Amino acid sequence: MAKNKDMNSANEGKVTNDNFEEKDAASDSDVVEASDEVRRESRGKGRGRGRDRDRGDRENAEKEFIEKLVKLNRTAKVVKGGRRFSFSALTVIGDRKGRVGFGFGKANDVSEAIRKSIDKAKRNMIHLPVKNGTIPHEVIGLFKSSQVLLKPACSGTGIIAGGPVRAIMEAGGVTDVLSKSIGSSSQYNVVKATFDCISKMMDAKTISRNRGKSLNELWG
Repeated sequence: MAKNKDMNSANEGKVTNDNFEEKDAASDSDVVEASDEVRRESRGKGRGRGRDRDRGDRENAEKEFIEKLVKLNRTAKVVKGGRRFSFSALTVIGDRKGRVGFGFGKANDVSEAIRKSIDKAKRNMIHLPVKNGTIPHEVIGLFKSSQVLLKPACSGTGIIAGGPVRAIMEAGGVTDVLSKSIGSSSQYNVVKATFDCISKMMDAKTISRNRGKSLNELWG
């Protein structure tokens, strides 16, 4: 009986030792799996940060220009299977720091037409002289049967202009201006006439350089 008790106690000791070894092995495997998960999460976080950073850079680059849709037109062509639609978009963009541009795009989809117009506007940007939130002098722009008159205004006046002219002035960073559209009210013609005004505006830096005077002497 004493021998059986000793054998049972020895067997119990072996079993407990084996259990401890199995638990240690299981804990080691858990540690390895946990470390692998941490590595994966860290990699994922690193990738996510990089993607978020790239996405943020793209958003900042896109936010550099403000985009204003002036006109979106839809035309329909009757074909054998029904009507086929096409879209045209007139867009104005600017950085609110004196650079503006406009573009006109056509496509069979609205988003594609707007994208084309924005790309063309970015390629055709010009400089808009701005002094204390207004334009330097009065100017008249012409395009076909449309005329646009722009006059400087004192601070607090605001942008007294219609849709196309207002969009261009806001995109260029002008806060106070007086305007009058004469003749054709076609939005495309008004935009072209407004950009004719901008192209006729005299820049103080260029004039001061040509006349050999400082900018303060010329404009104050």
